Amino acid sequence: MLQLEKIKEENKDILRLIGEVDASNSVLLDQSMQEILEQGTTFLLIDGSQLSYISSAGLGVFMSYLDDFSERGIRFAIFGLNEQVSEVFKILGLDRLIQIAPDKSTAIKLAHES
Repeated sequence: MLQLEKIKEENKDILRLIGEVDASNSVLLDQSMQEILEQGTTFLLIDGSQLSYISSAGLGVFMSYLDDFSERGIRFAIFGLNEQVSEVFKILGLDRLIQIAPDKSTAIKLAHES
């Protein structure tokens, strides 16, 4: 099961993922990402601190937005991933394409530098 919480904090949008992202619910993640994009965000953080699992379908959602973020100059980072979820990003090499940080303050710094 997946819960999504959208948080607006100063000039940042934060999307908190709670639970599991798999093929059956990755469309919810996609819809939330699309809504945030349409609102004209310039700074998006993904809070993965309560994410217990992500499938390739969930990873594909993030991958599908990388070009959009780049074209629109959106600063983007993911933070708080547990070791198991973080390992999935690393195995697929996504840690080289997506800024991944241990905590929110580091994620903000990384996103500013990108």
